[in-house]
Amino acid sequence: MSAELYHALGGETGIRRIVEAFYRRVAEDPILKPIFPEDLTETARKQFLFLTQFFGGPALYSAEFGAPMLRARHLRFPISPRRARRWLELMREAFAEAGIDPATTELAFLRLTKTAMHMVNIDDGEEEDPDAPRRRPRLDP
Repeated sequence: MSAELYHALGGETGIRRIVEAFYRRVAEDPILKPIFPEDLTETARKQFLFLTQFFGGPALYSAEFGAPMLRARHLRFPISPRRARRWLELMREAFAEAGIDPATTELAFLRLTKTAMHMVNIDDGEEEDPDAPRRRPRLDP
């Protein structure tokens, strides 16, 4: 990934604004809040490191944690298609709050949407079942 998208998002400052706006929403969201820790400080820090790298900035996440391996790192969390869609909705709101222009937002969401849906590991309706097997459910297009 080239650094062009990273710079279009505002670089470090822009990514930080997006992450802060996103986690303010997560803290109040009844769909996503249950799978996040009470204190979102470290989660937000990791998200900042990851998004910086994901959008073409410095490889901050890999420097600290190694390869992202997102699916493996998220498998322990019950992520349904509904939760993935909600994550994308809140992230889109965060982009708007951070003042990211619509064209840049759409470029970013081409990548974010694929990634969010790749994290899905349970079907809708299984979010509250702690014994639901983590797998790759069939997603309708």
